[in-house]
Amino acid sequence: MKPLALTMGDPAGIGLELALSAWRQGATIAAPFFLLADPEAVRRIDKTLGYSTPIEVTTPSEASSIFPRALPVVPLVARADAQPGRPDPAAAPAILESIARSVGYIKSGEARAVVTNPIAKKTLYEAGFRHPGHTEYLGELAEIWGESSFPVMMIWSPLLAVVPVTIHIPLAEVPAALTRELFEKTARVVDRDLRARFGIAKPRIAVAGLNPHAGEGGAIGREEIETIFPAVAALRAEGLEIFGPLPADTMFHAKARKGYDVALTMYHDQGLIPAKTLAFDEGVNVTLGLPFVRTSPDHGTAFDIAGRGLADCTSLVAALDLAARLSA
Repeated sequence: MKPLALTMGDPAGIGLELALSAWRQGATIAAPFFLLADPEAVRRIDKTLGYSTPIEVTTPSEASSIFPRALPVVPLVARADAQPGRPDPAAAPAILESIARSVGYIKSGEARAVVTNPIAKKTLYEAGFRHPGHTEYLGELAEIWGESSFPVMMIWSPLLAVVPVTIHIPLAEVPAALTRELFEKTARVVDRDLRARFGIAKPRIAVAGLNPHAGEGGAIGREEIETIFPAVAALRAEGLEIFGPLPADTMFHAKARKGYDVALTMYHDQGLIPAKTLAFDEGVNVTLGLPFVRTSPDHGTAFDIAGRGLADCTSLVAALDLAARLSA
């Protein structure tokens, strides 16, 4: 069985200890994985936590055979000397190398999917990183490898799946960014990947309005009338099972959720607040629209608890399991 490639994340955060904790769950992991990291950084955090985890430096091709007895670590060229809880821009080369090489191993056939540990964008920005986040960087890596992509962020859990059409931009910029072209392109990717990867024959897509009460017929904004509804109508004409726009404040209770497979929301917090409220520990960040499977735990670097043994690996295990399922 081909292994999953797990990135290091920010070494000052909880990523390395999550990887250690996930490996220690052993047989409950759906597929073997290898960790792309600085081996010394892994050993330091393992010693700090008092785990005594068996760790073997290896190659992707040997990782699956090693996994039952030790955590396979594929070494980076760059060092990662950051201390837990102390983010350091000097770690940026190692963080980015881990991500880039994980995609390379997908391209070479040595890994079946990418699972990324959390990064801190501020730390990377201070080192000159120019992408809004993980999702956009992965899209560029796919392009570098000669694959077309349109990355779309989905937060998935057994209780709710949401896709924000606009993501990491200020709230004041959302109305201008919310174009028909962006909306329709996002919805098509969602429909295609839910069919191809999640095995849903005809995905039901519920669309949230941008404004309170979905604009209330234009009384509280016209984005619904001028942009969202025409896009929904055009997509329905193409055969998508998509409906809305709906008032966002009535979309996420239990009865409403039974009526759709995914909610398309107009901005980041409109979708992620209900998703994280309902399933904070079980939520998984899935990037649709890439030529490979990528998942990630649905939380941040948690610098405040890094190195203290308090990090919960439930979301990472869910991300590993979902990556295994989607790449089967």
